[in-house]
Parts: sequence; C-alpha cells; structure tokens
Amino acid sequence: MRILVDADACPVVDIAISLARKYNKQIILYYDDAHQTQKDYATIRMVLQGPDAVDYALINDLEIGDIVITQDYGVAQMALAKGAYPINQNGMIYNEGNISYLLEVRNIMSRERRSNKKTHLKGPKKRTKENDIAFYNTLNKMLEETND
Repeated sequence: MRILVDADACPVVDIAISLARKYNKQIILYYDDAHQTQKDYATIRMVLQGPDAVDYALINDLEIGDIVITQDYGVAQMALAKGAYPINQNGMIYNEGNISYLLEVRNIMSRERRSNKKTHLKGPKKRTKENDIAFYNTLNKMLEETND
C-alpha cells in the first residue's frame, strides 16, 4: 500500500509525508511541470501540463489498496472504482455512499456558474488548524489499521 497525492495546490503534503515516514510507506506526489519542488522522503512525479494530466497519471499508476489524497471528486470516484481509499485534505473519506452526492452537487454548481444568472457563489472556507488535525487523524488511523 502506497500513498498517492494529487499534490497541485494540496495543503496537506507535509502532513502526509510525515505520516508516510512514520509508518514507512511509500508516498508519491503528482505535480504538473509548472511546479518545481523537492521534498525529502517523497517521490515526485512531474507530469506535462494539460487538462487533468496529473489526475490521469495518478489514476494510471494507482494499485488496489493505495490511499489517494485528492480534493477532486472525479479523481476520488476513479480511485474508488480501482479499489483505492481516497480521502480529502480535510480528512473526509470518500466512499460509495457519498461520492454520487458530491459529484451531483459539483455538477449543479457548475451549471449555475455557466448560466446567465447573476448568482453569487462562495468559494471554499479558509483553511483552519482543525482541518489539518482532522486530516492527520484520518490518515493516521488508516495507516495504523493497515500497519497491523
């Protein structure tokens, strides 16, 4: 079991790396080539820029039982379909029970943005320390359970 991270704009990369190191798990960070980064302990996979290029590279590399860290519901759905365990940056575990709802809400919001209506849609809430703690606790528990 490995940890694969959709790392473009991911706020929990360092937390994920520290937990991967703690449990001696391989961690792979996927970035498009517009980013330049070095991270100790992690493998960096640079992908040519393009629509969803990072997402598809991650999904193509994925193996059954991997943990996938992503904010993207589409990536989460594909990861579930391939037998992985996707979680988001706030510690929410994606599963068959919530992914359809999340995708439907995303589609509704997308239609609203494309419509001619002057609808004000709020962006995501500001990240908090509690979000980091929730993510840490979820990933730590997943790794602890698989380390037995």
